[in-house]
Amino acid sequence: MTSETLLDTIPSLDLADFLSGDTARKEKFVQDLGAAFNNIGFVAIKNHGLTKDDTEKLYDSVQKFFFSPDELKMQYTIEGIAGQRGYISKGKETAKGFKVPDLKEFYHVGQPKVDDGDPIWEEYPDNVFPSEQPDFEQYTLHTYKTLENAGKTLLKAIALYLELPEDYFESKVKHGNSILRAIHYFPILNPEELPEGAVRAAAHGDINLITLLMGASAEGLEVLRADGVWIPITSLPDYVVVNVGDMLDRLTNHKLKSTIHRVVNPPKEKLGTSRFSIPFFMHPRSEMDLTCLESCVDAAHPKMYVNMTAGEFLNERLIELGLKK
Repeated sequence: MTSETLLDTIPSLDLADFLSGDTARKEKFVQDLGAAFNNIGFVAIKNHGLTKDDTEKLYDSVQKFFFSPDELKMQYTIEGIAGQRGYISKGKETAKGFKVPDLKEFYHVGQPKVDDGDPIWEEYPDNVFPSEQPDFEQYTLHTYKTLENAGKTLLKAIALYLELPEDYFESKVKHGNSILRAIHYFPILNPEELPEGAVRAAAHGDINLITLLMGASAEGLEVLRADGVWIPITSLPDYVVVNVGDMLDRLTNHKLKSTIHRVVNPPKEKLGTSRFSIPFFMHPRSEMDLTCLESCVDAAHPKMYVNMTAGEFLNERLIELGLKK
């Protein structure tokens, strides 16, 4: 598969191949993952560590929270931290380059703090969890750690594809600024009253290194192919969808593609239904240098991006999204 190959579906891979101990299987996984990220920027991964039971319990807990009264949910809004923890209400986030906010509300869970003397903890706000739902904290933190571990394994494969040491990303993502985002795309009850162009999630690229997305509760996710065609991404049972974020795109000088994607509004007969989605946005520590790797810059691929740290880039994007003033 070359970067010019136009795919109608995203490739599917098995993380067990990378961890098998079989050199040939591991190398094939590395090359197939790199080829997918070089081409369309998305791949479906199985054996990521989350069980069907884990996922069902998490979604049940998340749905229960979002179906709670607004006054209860608003108790978990934290001012002054640009929406990086807790509840973020409707109309708060607008995709870069768009004027109309996305039709969603969401809840952010960040890196759980441990008392190990790492100065990074001073940068992060504390997590907040709904006291009415003890299971919300239990299931979101379990999912966070499971997907973080899968993400670290995938970054090892990405490092090998880029001909870097396998542990290249390890120190950069240790206690990283990753976010688990539980999203509720609420029912659209009065479509005729929506602002022009209002959609569940307008076309965007993710900010981070990689995103791991477990199966959403309904269809709607679409990816923009290189030829300008939008293709639907259908959730496969037992798989998570993984995509390249803008930080990894910057680091690799667009060798690995942060592909534009969106969540479209449902067909007319389903406008009154909710959609739930829970992506894990894998971020490095804020001091990570995102300067393009020298190996990804040559005469045919001149350097595309200015030098910047992950923290500087995140700050810039939070302002663009309207989450930070």
